[in-house]
Amino acid sequence: MIPLQLSEIATITGGTLHGEDVTVAGPAYVDSRTPVADGLFVAVVGERVDGHAYADGAHAVLGSRSTTAPTVVVADPVVALGVLARHVLDRLDTTVLALTGSQGKTGTKDYLAAVLRRLGGAETVVATAANNNNELGVPLTVLRADAGTRHLVVEMGARGVGHISYLCEIAPPRIAAVLNVGTAHVGEFGGREQIARAKGEIVEALPADGTAVLNADDPLVAPMATRTGAEVVTFGTSGDVRWHDVRLDARGRPGFVLEHAGESHPVQLRQSGLHQVHNAAAAAAMALAAGLPLAEVAAALGEADAASRWRMEVTERADGLVLVNDAYNANPDSMRAALEALVAIGRGDARRPRRTVAVLGEMRELGDEHDAAHRAVGAAAAELGVDVVVVVTEAARGIADGASGGAGEVIVTAGRDEAEAWVRQNAGPEDVVLVKASRGVALEGVAEAILEETTA
Repeated sequence: MIPLQLSEIATITGGTLHGEDVTVAGPAYVDSRTPVADGLFVAVVGERVDGHAYADGAHAVLGSRSTTAPTVVVADPVVALGVLARHVLDRLDTTVLALTGSQGKTGTKDYLAAVLRRLGGAETVVATAANNNNELGVPLTVLRADAGTRHLVVEMGARGVGHISYLCEIAPPRIAAVLNVGTAHVGEFGGREQIARAKGEIVEALPADGTAVLNADDPLVAPMATRTGAEVVTFGTSGDVRWHDVRLDARGRPGFVLEHAGESHPVQLRQSGLHQVHNAAAAAAMALAAGLPLAEVAAALGEADAASRWRMEVTERADGLVLVNDAYNANPDSMRAALEALVAIGRGDARRPRRTVAVLGEMRELGDEHDAAHRAVGAAAAELGVDVVVVVTEAARGIADGASGGAGEVIVTAGRDEAEAWVRQNAGPEDVVLVKASRGVALEGVAEAILEETTA
């Protein structure tokens, strides 16, 4: 963040300064457990926790009432944070690259940031941490930028129409991508058409000299070209940026040929899952829109390591068991992609095929689609030939119902502890185990416990 006096922040946000007029030189943050030196603690009043109660010892505070630390008091700290972020961004010479989609946002963001850092230097790129993509996460990301930031990569999520428009007011993009329109959060939106309406707000925010990057293969995304006056670049099997000759290695890591404008280069990714090709191609299209050459983009994609936790993390235990920890989140499309990766890893070495075990929990925020979506995931597991499906809690029983009748074994467990116990007692060196569910199910604990297990 560029250094600002707390009194300047008060003027920018329309607030009132209480206490010493200190200099804020560090980024803003909302978690008092991870304070930032010289940073700005944003005291948010939530349903269960009041951030003002944790302001003791903070260097400076943005809140709705005074605290023991120097504080700028405003009517709404979240709104004020957005105003501050936009003010700071307007003072920087940086290009904002924003992206949204029902799935793949974080993977694409990580690929894009890796490409930009390799070609421009790590210190010139700021990107969304984890999936901090809402009305708090976007301004917090912006306020990590400083005078040396040349590219700001911003992931944007939405829970309704108008949300992305608001985020684009905080961080106006010059390059914006819509990855796909799926069924994530369909219960909140009321249908895929409403999701498309909300996601398309990101290209409506582009200036005339900006670039919209759209998924040519998604029938709800491709028509968004009519919603912007900016240049349009597409990606997909039929897009301007496309891929062919896809192959998977023994760990399910895809290699392919990336093509644009008659030029092509091989890419070998380091992350598992066929869906990574889509993420990498979207990132490549955004990088090309930023003026980077295809050859260097392809090389950088091949060197990119996973940057976000619990997303297709493939680890081999000491005894040989392979764990795929994809526990960060889940929706119907990402569930199928993870199951495909599981099977690819299990069958990757023809000389030593592994038994495939999928430990799957509930997908949330699906509304009326909840039961049908879970049954479809189970059916996909049966279709793909997953050997064992371990369902975590009755809330996800639809997965078991969908998988029943297939050739594999289906187990329904009462909770995380029982699922973990089943894996401990039944999975071994010849198995590959996938762990996946929505964030609230917190299956990463099961994954971590599986890795701690060793053979006797």
